Amino acid sequence: MADKVILVVVDGLQYEAACSQMGYLNHLVEVNWAARFLVKSELPSLSRPLYEVLLTGTPSSVNGITSNQAVRLSAQKSLFHLAKENGLRNAAAAYYWVSELYNRCPFDPLLDRWQEDERNAIQYGSFYFEDAYPDSHLLLDAEVLRRKYDPHFLYIHPMGVDHAGHQFGSDSKQYREKVITMDSILANFLPIWMEDGYQILITSDHGMNPDGLHGGTGKDERDVPLYCIGSAFVPGIYHDVIPQLAIAPLVCKLLGIAPAEAMISCTLPALKQRQADHL
Repeated sequence: MADKVILVVVDGLQYEAACSQMGYLNHLVEVNWAARFLVKSELPSLSRPLYEVLLTGTPSSVNGITSNQAVRLSAQKSLFHLAKENGLRNAAAAYYWVSELYNRCPFDPLLDRWQEDERNAIQYGSFYFEDAYPDSHLLLDAEVLRRKYDPHFLYIHPMGVDHAGHQFGSDSKQYREKVITMDSILANFLPIWMEDGYQILITSDHGMNPDGLHGGTGKDERDVPLYCIGSAFVPGIYHDVIPQLAIAPLVCKLLGIAPAEAMISCTLPALKQRQADHL
């Protein structure tokens, strides 16, 4: 049976910071309401390439989005395309680079800040264009989209943790404070989404190093969390390292749609048996 899915990508969130600072999310793990994994991000550990990884399930060597300067529409089938092709509604509250990858490039703030067009890959969207845009506002944007359009697939992408990391580094009070704040914001919405029966995935594109940088191969930059919440998952802490390329086919599995041909086949250990065919 197909489910509605919310995918939250907390930009720049390290695995260790998530485990140590996100009290509510880890409470859900402790009380057996959520599963937690370590995800190894693809390379390069940069934002625009990893948005493409998360949303198309393809690496840079295949999709050609090799740096943050690769400003063009994606040539791959994204989760938005696949949902639309299967008659499902989708929406996104995200940084404007996501709109540039799947709807229109270059981004025009006047025309593209709010989008409502069922012909687009992303049918309903709220896109911000300043890194300091408050996470509290972004989550409210997402909730407005959810309540107004009732999407089967909702993508939510806050930037506050990444912004603090770039300013102060990952080993700073300010970075940890933003992680705690993000957890508190999610704690306001997760009970609502859980009550409404969503399958919820919370992860990140990349981490952050103490210098306030990412893009390389270090553990701080590549290790990110994956929290899985919903009836499709067996709760617990899992020690399997999940490839980031597995996220997109996992979403397809939960939505009950076929993955794109370019996506990998992978099984998530936390998936219940009814869901546990190869992705």
